[in-house]
Amino acid sequence: MRTQVVIVGSGPSGLLLGQLLATIGVATVILERVDRDHLLSRVRAGVLEQGTLELLDEAGAGARLKAEGLPHEGISLAFDDRLHRIDLAALTGGKHVMVYGQTEVTRDLVDQREAAGLTTIYQASHVEPHGFDGEAPYVTFEKDGVIKRIDCDFIAGCDGFHGICRASVPAGAIRTYERAYPFGWLGILAEVPPADHELIYANHPRGFALCSMRSARRSRYYVQCRLDDDIGDWSDGRFWDELRRRLPPEAAAKVVTGPSFEKSIAPLRSFVAEPLRFGRLFLVGDAAHIVPPTGAKGLNLAASDVRYLFWGLREFYRDKSPAGLEAYSGRALARVWKAVRFSWWMTMMLHRFPDTDDFAQRIQEAELDYLVHSQAASAALAENYVGLPY
Repeated sequence: MRTQVVIVGSGPSGLLLGQLLATIGVATVILERVDRDHLLSRVRAGVLEQGTLELLDEAGAGARLKAEGLPHEGISLAFDDRLHRIDLAALTGGKHVMVYGQTEVTRDLVDQREAAGLTTIYQASHVEPHGFDGEAPYVTFEKDGVIKRIDCDFIAGCDGFHGICRASVPAGAIRTYERAYPFGWLGILAEVPPADHELIYANHPRGFALCSMRSARRSRYYVQCRLDDDIGDWSDGRFWDELRRRLPPEAAAKVVTGPSFEKSIAPLRSFVAEPLRFGRLFLVGDAAHIVPPTGAKGLNLAASDVRYLFWGLREFYRDKSPAGLEAYSGRALARVWKAVRFSWWMTMMLHRFPDTDDFAQRIQEAELDYLVHSQAASAALAENYVGLPY
C-alpha cells in the first residue's frame, strides 16, 4: 500500500490533520490501535479556543459544534468565599471559548472521514515507523495476524504520550523537559446541570476545585487530591461534600448532586519533547507535549500543532517548497512553551502545595487579589485563555 501521509493515531489531532489534508487533495491513511467504539467512548476535555474553532471550520467539521456547543465569554475565580468573574470577551475584543466535549469533536471528525470514504485502519497493532531519516519512509503494522506495510512521503505521529512515534526517535536526537506536580485531580462526570453557566476555578485552604461541564445537562467536576488516594475511598457523597466545601456559598448552593458515571484520579505533569521534526517524521499533540489541564490547553495545543504542520504540508505539495516543514518545529514549539508557561502559572496560583509555607501562601493570595483587581493582569489571563495568536 502507498499513500502520501501516514497518520499514526486517530485522536482529534490525527483526524483533524487528515481532514485538512483531504481539503487540498492529499491522500492519508490513519492507523489506530483500538476499535472505533473504544475510540468514541473516551471522555476528555472540552474547552476550545477561538483558533481551534476556526480550524475545525476550515476542515468542514464545525456544523454540529456551532449548533450544540456552549459559548463562554468569561470564567470565574473563586477565593475568599467570593466569585470574581474574568470577562474574557471584554478583555480580548470579543473573543470567547466554546465548551464542546473532545469525544464529540472526535465523533464529528470520524463521521466526516467515513462520509468522504477516507481510510482509517482500526485495531492496527505493532505499528512501527521506518526510514524517516531518509527519502523513503514507511510504516509497518499488524492487522488480523498479518504484517503489512505502507510506503509514504511523511509520517505524522499523533499517537499520544505513550505512542510509538516519539519512542522510535533515537535517544540522542531528542531532549525532554518535565515537571511532575505533587497532587492529582479527582474528577467525576454526572448527568446533572452545572453549578454555573461558566467555569469556576476555586482556590481554597482544602485545595483546588473546578466546576466545568460538557453540556447543559452533563457536569464535569474536579477536586485536588493526593496522588496516593484510593478512588475506592471516594464515594459520590464524599466527593459532593468536598466540592461544596471548596466553593463560595453562592456557588455551593447551586451544585446539583447525582450519581457519577465516570470517576478517576489523574496526575498532573508538564512535559515537552524537542524538536518536533525528525527527517520525515513529525510529532503532534500529546506525542510531543503534555500540560496540566488547569489552563485548558491540551486539545488546543494539539490543534495548534496540526495548523502548523498542515501549513507546511500544503506548501510542500502545492508549491514544492520544504520551507514550511523545516519551520514546523520552531513555530509549533514557540506557541507550545507559551501555553506550558500559562498552564504552569494557573496551576501554581490555584493549588495548595504540600511544601507551601505561610509566606508562599500569602504570595499566592496577593497574586489572586492583584489578578482580579488589575485590568492589565486580567487581560493577560484572558488573552492566554482564549488562545494566543498564531
